[in-house]
Amino acid sequence: MGSVRSYLQTFTVVALLRLFLTTGGAGPEVRGMVGGVVELECSFPQSAPTSVTSASLHVVEWVRRGLDIPILIKFGSYAPRLHPQYEGRVSLLRVTDLRLEDLQMDDGGLYECRILLLDEPTDELQNGTWTLLSVTAPPTFTEAPPPAMEALVGSHLSLPCVAIGNPTPTITWLKEGIVIPRINYQEGALSLQAVSSQSAGQYTCHASNSEGNVTCMTKVKIKGPPVIVVPPTSTSLNKSQNALLRCQAVADPPNMTYVWQRGGENVHHIESMKSRVKIMVDGTLLISSLIPKDSGNYTCMPTNGLLNPPTASAILTVMHPAQALPMPQQTYLPTGMEGVVTCPAVAQPPLLQVDWTKDGEPLDLSLYPGWTLTPEGSLFMTTVNDDTAGVYTCTPYNSYGSMGSSEPTDVILQDPPSFSVAPEKQYRQEAGRTLIIHCQGNEDPTIKVTWSKVDLARRISYSVEPNGSLLLQPLTKDHQGAWECSAANRVASVKVITQVFVLGTSPHAATSLSVSPGVRQANVSWEAGFDGGSDQTFSVWVKKTSASDNDGKQNWFSVPVPPSSGCSLQVTGLSPATDYQFSILSHNKMGTGPFSEITDARTLDPLPRRSKLKPPASLSANQGSAGVLLQWSLPEAQHPPITGFVLQSRTEQGEWFHLDEDISANSSEIVVPGLHKVTSQSHCSL
Repeated sequence: MGSVRSYLQTFTVVALLRLFLTTGGAGPEVRGMVGGVVELECSFPQSAPTSVTSASLHVVEWVRRGLDIPILIKFGSYAPRLHPQYEGRVSLLRVTDLRLEDLQMDDGGLYECRILLLDEPTDELQNGTWTLLSVTAPPTFTEAPPPAMEALVGSHLSLPCVAIGNPTPTITWLKEGIVIPRINYQEGALSLQAVSSQSAGQYTCHASNSEGNVTCMTKVKIKGPPVIVVPPTSTSLNKSQNALLRCQAVADPPNMTYVWQRGGENVHHIESMKSRVKIMVDGTLLISSLIPKDSGNYTCMPTNGLLNPPTASAILTVMHPAQALPMPQQTYLPTGMEGVVTCPAVAQPPLLQVDWTKDGEPLDLSLYPGWTLTPEGSLFMTTVNDDTAGVYTCTPYNSYGSMGSSEPTDVILQDPPSFSVAPEKQYRQEAGRTLIIHCQGNEDPTIKVTWSKVDLARRISYSVEPNGSLLLQPLTKDHQGAWECSAANRVASVKVITQVFVLGTSPHAATSLSVSPGVRQANVSWEAGFDGGSDQTFSVWVKKTSASDNDGKQNWFSVPVPPSSGCSLQVTGLSPATDYQFSILSHNKMGTGPFSEITDARTLDPLPRRSKLKPPASLSANQGSAGVLLQWSLPEAQHPPITGFVLQSRTEQGEWFHLDEDISANSSEIVVPGLHKVTSQSHCSL
């Protein structure tokens, strides 16, 4: 007993006392506010112990669950010993009750008082009930966005906002007073993906719980290229007027410059405009004393040096009398061919008429058979002859009048080009060898000879000799096809086509694939490609593509085409009402050619059961010069009514296939060409 009293006096052997501690019963709940004061009553679940005040030696201890040492120990008249975390904030009331001041959020928890009366014979320890202390607190920010933030257009911006309180605060973000959906929050922070100019503004973080609320505001500025707020508008003005094309933009940073272009060229670099244009501070383009060539598409581009600047365009139309543009001093026309002398002009409003002079006199078209004026005012000659030569001028007019005649042009006749050596109509040569196709123009040194492959599907190599001949070396399968030789001079061009066949190759792809489907079969036909110089055969490739069949992952299967079938085949064994793809593969002794293009087709729905429809009363066949005449009697009225007939045919034990699928319900006869009269070996059915 003496050792225990010594511990209580010196507070050095706390562990000895704690051997006696046990958990008391459940107790009341006390609520307090952060910064406030609470009193925790020392109560016991059983009868109260002997009055503490009557005991000369006693110990009052307050403990908090989760802390290793008591928060307060009071022995007799000695000063209490306090936990460092509660220094200056706890004291005893009425000897045993606990007063806790300046509440903090982490003060919440379970508290218990314990009393040890040392004067009792057994030094019995009395445990009080546990008291739950709940400390409520209004929200306070532990992390908040700065008063202002900046971001570049297109970048990601995150605005932090973290608050504590009890109960846990709810975070709400607002922009200009409007609540932002929570899908944009990440642990309280507001996440803005790919910000734009519309993202700028005032943002508010609002934290609230049952004890109060707090707000924090931040101003977001978005830096980026300018935004055009007043784009230019298309306008029409008369010649000699001044044009003002507006273009205003806003930007952050606002240090903008404006660039104006016409047809993609800076207006300050256009010789005819540089002395007449000015760009105002607000971006407006001023064009003084408009001339006809000022018409065009004008583009405004404000820039502040960030990212890609925006653009906006408008069309300026300068209204003016028709104006003749410079004509060439000489105009060359081909003798014996069509000829055109144009009148270059600009007019706004459009041209109404063009007057021509020839050799200084007004041109009377009635004196020149085959001469006419085109809608554009050009002079057209059906056949150029000696009457065509001369000096011409034109004067264009519109509703505003004319700005005068054109400069004169001297029309000079020149013979069109011709071939002194022309290619043959076709060439056949083995692959791997050299093929030279000669093509030369006449003696005119201005004639230029060029070659091109007609319908060139892919790039191939070829060269043109100095004398105009085509050199194909070595000859390949890709060289096969039509080739065009062109001879041209300054007045006309003439062309000739030759066909090249490359022998000793695999066959070329079949073309013009056609599929006529039935219920369980399809008639396939095609045009054969070049055989490569040897006999070729074919196979029809078929693939089922209906999604209901193994998710459309069917494999191709092939059907060989007998040589006697030529370029057609009936493919049987198909499923009704099913989508198929068809392609043709050609073969010869050199190998296989490429597949033809793929053609899609769907087989027909199965025919209705015959038991549901009455067949024609009779069916007769008579052989005629045009084919077999089939006749039948119409059946009695049925419900539902008959909408038509389908004519089928088959050989003995063969599969039925369609001869005609669209016979009118009112028909009672049909002529089938190429069909022999029915015998015991063949059958027809309606």
